[in-house]
Amino acid sequence: MEERINQQITLALSPEFDTTQLFGSLDENVNLISKHYGVTVVHRPGELLICGEQAEKAASAFRELQMVLDDGETLDQQKLPYILELCDNGVSYRESRINKDILCYTHRGKPIRPKTLGQTEYAKQIRHHDVVFGVGPAGTGKTYLAVAMAISAFKNKEVEKIILARPAVEAGERLGFLPGDLQEKVDPYLRPLYDALYDLLGRDSALRLKEKEVIEVVPLAYMRGRTLDNSFIILDEAQNTTKEQMKMFLTRLGFGSKAVVTGDLTQVDLPRGKVSGLSDAVRVLQGVEGVAFCFLEEGDVVRHPLVRRIIRAYDQKGSKEDEDGADI
Repeated sequence: MEERINQQITLALSPEFDTTQLFGSLDENVNLISKHYGVTVVHRPGELLICGEQAEKAASAFRELQMVLDDGETLDQQKLPYILELCDNGVSYRESRINKDILCYTHRGKPIRPKTLGQTEYAKQIRHHDVVFGVGPAGTGKTYLAVAMAISAFKNKEVEKIILARPAVEAGERLGFLPGDLQEKVDPYLRPLYDALYDLLGRDSALRLKEKEVIEVVPLAYMRGRTLDNSFIILDEAQNTTKEQMKMFLTRLGFGSKAVVTGDLTQVDLPRGKVSGLSDAVRVLQGVEGVAFCFLEEGDVVRHPLVRRIIRAYDQKGSKEDEDGADI
C-alpha cells in the first residue's frame, strides 16, 4: 500500500524484507537516491517516507531496487547508478534483464552476461552478423564481451580458431625504442587481450591453446596476406588503424568466419593528419548487408562509477570547444 500526500510518498516495506542491502553500507544507496532526485528519505518502521518534487521518481527507483534484490541480485557501485539512469528513461532494469543469455563462463565458473541494454544489443548484433563494429568509450566492455563471444563460439564448435589483433600504435612511444626482440616489443600492446583471455579461460588453458595456435594474439600487421576461414577475429583499438589497414583487415574474412571491430573514436593516437580507419569505416560501410554497427555510450560503462563521470566531463569539454570553434 502506498499513500501519496502532495509531495510526500509513503512506500511500504514488507516486514520480512531485509533493508540492509537496499539501504547499502552506511545508507550509501539511500544517500545516492536522495542526491540524484533531490528528495529527503526517512526510514520508519515498515515504511519509507519520501519527500520532494521528484518523490514519485525516487519511489519508483526504490521499488525497482526491491525487485532486483528479490530476484537474488546484489547492488554495487556500478549497477545502482545504471538502474537510476534507466528509471529516469522509463525503463525497468528488471525487465531489461529478462532473457539475457549467459555468453560463457569464466574459468572460475562465473557466468558472463551483458550488464546493460547497450551490451545486450552488442551481443545480439555479434550473433546475427558476420562483421560487427563495437564503438564506444572506455569501460563499456567492447573487447571483453567480444572475447567472451569468441570463446563461446569456439566451445560450441562454430569456429576452429580465435584471432585477436591490435594495431601497434600508442601515444608517446615507438616500437624501435622499446627493449627486447619483436615479440617482447609488441606484447605490451597486446596485454589487454591477454588479460581478457586469462580471465575467461585461465592462464594455463589460454597458453595451451596459444601454443597449439588455436588462439592467436598478434599485431595487426601480421594479418596481411592471410585468408581466415572458420575463425572468430577481433580487431581491438581500431581507432588507431589507417584507412588502408582497416580495409586490409576486413578483406581477410574467409568462409565460416566472423569479425568484431572495437574502438573508441575519442582516443585516436595516429599522427596528425592521418584519418582513422574506424571513423572511415563508420562512414563507408553504413548500410552494407552483413555489417552491423553498435554504438555504446556512457551509460554502458561497467567500470568504477568515476570512469563514467570522467567520460562525461571530457564529452562536455569537447562539445564546448566545438561550439567555440564554430563561432570563430
